[in-house]
Amino acid sequence: MRWSTIKQSRYFAPSFIAITLIVLPFLLALGVETIVRGSLGEAWSWAWGHKELFAMNALIQFAVFGIIYAILGSLVFSVGFTVLLVSMVGLVSYFKVKLIGEPFFPWDVLLDKESFNILPLVTGRSAMMRIGAVATAVVLIVLLRLVLPRLRMPYYGRIALGLFSLYTLYAMGTETPLAGKLLNNAGASEIIWDQQQNYSGNGLSVAFTLNMKNTIVPKPDGYSETAMADLASQIESSRQQAPANKPADPLNGKQPNVIFIMSEAFWDPTLLPDVQFSEDPLKTVHRLQKESTSGYLLSPQFGGGTSNVEFEVLTGYSMSFLPGGSVPYQQYVHKPVPSLASYFEDQGYKSMGIHSYEGWFWNRQTVYQELGFEAFKSKANFDNPEIRGNFIADSEVSKSIIQEVDQTDKPMFIYAITMQNHGPFDDNRYGTNAITTTGPLSPEAKSILETYTQGAHDADQSLQMLIDHFEKSDEPTILVFYGDHLPMLGFDYQVYAEGGFVSTGDSEQWSLEEIKKMHSVPFVTWSNFDLPKADIPVLSPSFLGAKMLDTLNMQKPATFAMDAQVSAQLPGLLSNLAIDASQQLHPVVPDDTAATVEKYREMQYDMLFGKQYLASYIDKDYLTKPALANYNEMFKAPADGVQQAEPAGSVVEDEAHKN
Repeated sequence: MRWSTIKQSRYFAPSFIAITLIVLPFLLALGVETIVRGSLGEAWSWAWGHKELFAMNALIQFAVFGIIYAILGSLVFSVGFTVLLVSMVGLVSYFKVKLIGEPFFPWDVLLDKESFNILPLVTGRSAMMRIGAVATAVVLIVLLRLVLPRLRMPYYGRIALGLFSLYTLYAMGTETPLAGKLLNNAGASEIIWDQQQNYSGNGLSVAFTLNMKNTIVPKPDGYSETAMADLASQIESSRQQAPANKPADPLNGKQPNVIFIMSEAFWDPTLLPDVQFSEDPLKTVHRLQKESTSGYLLSPQFGGGTSNVEFEVLTGYSMSFLPGGSVPYQQYVHKPVPSLASYFEDQGYKSMGIHSYEGWFWNRQTVYQELGFEAFKSKANFDNPEIRGNFIADSEVSKSIIQEVDQTDKPMFIYAITMQNHGPFDDNRYGTNAITTTGPLSPEAKSILETYTQGAHDADQSLQMLIDHFEKSDEPTILVFYGDHLPMLGFDYQVYAEGGFVSTGDSEQWSLEEIKKMHSVPFVTWSNFDLPKADIPVLSPSFLGAKMLDTLNMQKPATFAMDAQVSAQLPGLLSNLAIDASQQLHPVVPDDTAATVEKYREMQYDMLFGKQYLASYIDKDYLTKPALANYNEMFKAPADGVQQAEPAGSVVEDEAHKN
């Protein structure tokens, strides 16, 4: 029978549509797993070993295709569009895991301009082959329209298919009782504290859909007004029990400038045990580690997500209580939130954020107002700055800090964020690097590491520039300098694995000690007045504010007082790692600190999502302080705070991987 005769058969169209509806979802599920797992063999092995879970992934793909088909009507174009859509989700997830160890989340779609940051990272041969394969498949599918007849489902069938598909996605996304039973029977296991394992175990489609409900942070079981009243009483009691032999104030009541410098991707490359450097790239930091209070911060991020680290530092809240991969600046900060900025404003300071990149990035221009800053100086307000590599030089941030302090009568609280040493580092951005390395590194890894090290060296010198200025100043000043996260040094943690820092490039195989190492960034302090020295082996960024207020003998507001209580028992807290006061590592919060951590969670929920009961019982002025009406008056242009993005194809900030 000829093809032309077959096409004209009355049974051809409904049969072809039915076969497509049955077969395509399984092909889509297998295809997207092939993309995210790196090979068809691994995808097939997972699908064959988890048949029921694979079928649930296919059901979700059926629902996605069903909605698209119901809208477009054309079978061929619907297939092509669906293949393009799910393949792009798979590719984004694949590259995110390769770059920063976390997959694609539902809330990543909120990243508007930030999403373009992945573009400079996906131009390699392997990346282009994957993208090319997807594009070829889509083109071939669309070309089928030339040989296939018009394949349309009756409108009532499309409506029924669309409604069923919408309900399926809703049921899976909210995990209704029926959907929950199906998922349980299929062996789905939601691992929200380890999203990489969540996706590899359940499949991308199921894990992504289950994460939909995590866009809403659930209320802790113990949260209530009574619980917050009890917490306020506990905090007030701890204040009254403060030691009577408080150290003498070396400043006699004079308020010091308090300057936090969060250096982009700052880490100590000399910690690579198998690599040697032609000279010490971090002379200033290494000196301060011996002379002043210093230690390591346990960053909640790797390779990107800078705004999440500053969220922890400024608010004292923990990312470990929020859905994995979430971005509070984008999702949760839509009203005034008490922070270090608003606290120092209450103490008579001028609070300012300084960032040598675009003000719109991570929504900082808006968020900083909600956090109580008086001003935010972004890239648009730098006057003809020096560019080092692709970004404004770290030295320009140091100059800006000096300028703002020198021209301001009030003491200042400054939160500065650098940009120069933002990845990727495979671009040889500085030409010839002054510091070279030797060791068991491939040429690619050696080049990446030396480019990164040059940027870290520049950051170290920029810190010294600040020290040189303020040690001659009669204004008391303290500097707090730290990295936001470890840098992304090649796919699959290439430099870390080759340099002997971790045993493998597969993060799922890391020990608790390796997880700790891959999240530990150095922090150092310096002041031009006498302060006691302390060695801090580990501290979550959310506890840094409380630590510095204690160092300065300043009374901590309620939320930071709670931070201090938690950190005394559990100084390090990630979603998949807890470090107690004796430096013991635990995969989850240990039982003896669980009650304190749960109170911490309840307090955070109350202030971010709840009724703010705590403010009715303690520190009401601080906890309910509105945003400043004169926010950013000193930087009038642009009036709406929205600055122009870089031209298409330029490298943009942070988080260059989502980010």
